[in-house]
Order: sequence, then structure tokens, then C-alpha cells
Amino acid sequence: MDIVLIRHGRTDVNEKGCFGGSTDTGLSIRGIKEVENLKLHIKDIDFDCIYASPMIRALQTVKILGFDYIIDDRLREIDFGIFEGLSYKDIEKKYPKEYEKWNTDYLNYRFINGESLMDVFERACDFLRSVDKNNKRILIVTHGGVIRCILSEVFKSRDYFYKFKIDYAAANIISYDDDFMFIKGINCISNIKNLINN
Repeated sequence: MDIVLIRHGRTDVNEKGCFGGSTDTGLSIRGIKEVENLKLHIKDIDFDCIYASPMIRALQTVKILGFDYIIDDRLREIDFGIFEGLSYKDIEKKYPKEYEKWNTDYLNYRFINGESLMDVFERACDFLRSVDKNNKRILIVTHGGVIRCILSEVFKSRDYFYKFKIDYAAANIISYDDDFMFIKGINCISNIKNLINN
């Protein structure tokens, strides 16, 4: 079974270099164009199931791609709490103590009024376990953080989270061979069909 994980197109918040996890904004003009480009390479692929994050930017992405979908709340992006809408520099300047705590234990640190990365891992992996492995091909439209969590799960280690750079409006493909899980491709666009047909 192949699972195709697509990150939404970029938003104005993304373009400003700010954290916009739970900030529910739509795609920017550039983001819409990114998704339209991706559609050219994915529109003719048949998927058994299509899931999407409930957030506006993910729903806009899956609608532009032209697929019917099921919303799953476990696929939403991390809630950065008081860090929402701020850049790294803003956070370091405005919340120096919290910034230090975050950098000391990025996995377990819970953002004030938000959640921890561990929380996201738990729900992303719970979603992954719930997927019917009898399907041949599944599409998931979600967020960079969720995709990193799922890719890390391939290695059975949450230490891999920051080892991945996930592009906007690109596909990341993992595959199951019985109980063995492996990565077929990261940040794919023009070669998606070739990878899922191998």
C-alpha cells in the first residue's frame, strides 16, 4: 500500500516566515499556483481513500486538486499557542524563557495555550495505525509537522523530526510491504506517478 502525503500550498503567514500552526488561514496567491501545478501531476491517479486536515489551507488544497475527501482532526497542524504568528526571532525576543525551554526539550515542551510536539506525534501515529492496510493507495492532505511525524515513524524514532524539510504542495510517499514500512520519495511532484507504480 502506498500513502501519499501532501503538504498544503503556502499561506501569507508562511511567506512571512512566521509560525501559523493553528492559525486557520487560506492559501496565498503563490500557494494556489503551487497546488495547481501539483494537480497536473496527480489528477489522473486513483486513490482508494482521501483524507484531509480540517484546516482551511488543507481543505483549499484538496479541493483545488479535485478530490472528494474525509476530514480527520488528527491531521491538523500543531498548535503553537502563544508563539502563533511569530517568527523565531520574535519568539526569542518576546518569550526568552519559553524559547529556551522549547529548545531544551522540543519534543515534550508544551506551548502555552497550545500543545507539544509529542501530542502531534501521538495523534498522527494514531491516524496511521487506523488506516486500512487493505487499500492500495491513500492520499493525505495535511501539514509539514504531521508529515514529519509520519516520516519519522518509518524509522521508529521521534528524533528524526527535524531531519526532514517538507516542501509546500509536494508529495511524500511511504509504502507498506506487509508490516514493513519504507519511504519511496520526498518532495515529489513530476515523478509521483512513477513512484507509486513501482
